[in-house]
Amino acid sequence: MINRDLIRRKIVQLTYAYYQNGNRNVDSAERELLFSLSKAYDLYNLLLLLIVDITREARHRVEVGLARAKREGTEIPSEKFANNKFALQLEENIQLCDAIETKKLSWEDDIEIVRHLLDRIQMCDIYQEYMESNDDSYEADREVWRRLYKAIIMENDDLDALLEEKSIYWNDDKETVDTFVLKTIKRFDPKAQKKQELLPEYKDEDDKVFAQKLFRATILNADEYQRYMSEASRNWDFSRLAYTDIILMQIAIAEMLNFPGIPVSVSINEYVELAAAYSTPKSCSYINGMLDSIARSLATTGKLKKPVPERQSRFEHRAAETPEDLSAETAEQPEEVEAREDDDA
Repeated sequence: MINRDLIRRKIVQLTYAYYQNGNRNVDSAERELLFSLSKAYDLYNLLLLLIVDITREARHRVEVGLARAKREGTEIPSEKFANNKFALQLEENIQLCDAIETKKLSWEDDIEIVRHLLDRIQMCDIYQEYMESNDDSYEADREVWRRLYKAIIMENDDLDALLEEKSIYWNDDKETVDTFVLKTIKRFDPKAQKKQELLPEYKDEDDKVFAQKLFRATILNADEYQRYMSEASRNWDFSRLAYTDIILMQIAIAEMLNFPGIPVSVSINEYVELAAAYSTPKSCSYINGMLDSIARSLATTGKLKKPVPERQSRFEHRAAETPEDLSAETAEQPEEVEAREDDDA
């Protein structure tokens, strides 16, 4: 589940924090990075559990309604949503149950948000259409939860605020994790029953190694990488560039030099997009031009041993702008990142 987009964002955040921390210890900072990534996986499991707990609350409301109907002769409530086949399969999922037990994940202390979300669900058109439909297939049950998740849970300020309170590591993880929850919903197969596989924490061990190696290279070679930046900045004071932009370029250079399998254009584009999230459009164009120039220089001197493609960027090369122009619009503290939605979700 933890992909390289998420890893890069976490490394930006942890690198910034490393330089703000007076006691700079690379080993400790690396452990913090891995812990931060593991918390993103906890959030994935917690959001899956939210689907289960909303369904349990719906089941409780049906039980109350049935008791009232028996006692007062009122209308018998429908059990369709409370017995949603996808949600029941998720509730029994072995991997999710293990994660809940191991990580002590729970919504019990936040039952009000569960009730609030169920209230919103039961008032929305998606729910009404589902309840009125005669389609009682597994596919219909799974699809309604995919639609409800996108409509109610993905865009919910109250839930986002609560998650930020629960963990500082989740401040800007939810948008990315939401896409993996949607992907998981789509992949559920009734034939797998309770053994349905969830997304793994890491797709493979290479991604974890990528995180560790990139972070260490960024920190341990900082002086060298900043020298490359200074040399590429030409006729003005590199030291006056916004600190966030320096960090982004430092990580990008580390990636270009230490991962021969990642094309130069991919690395540049990734960090230009991160600049769009953490910084400003002017920083995007500046960082794009700087990284392109640095990559060409490193290739010429033989330090970078992979091809540097012709300039093809949607960002105009504006490296000649002064750092005053750039810094005026660039925040010194990284802002929250808007993660890109997974195309498969």
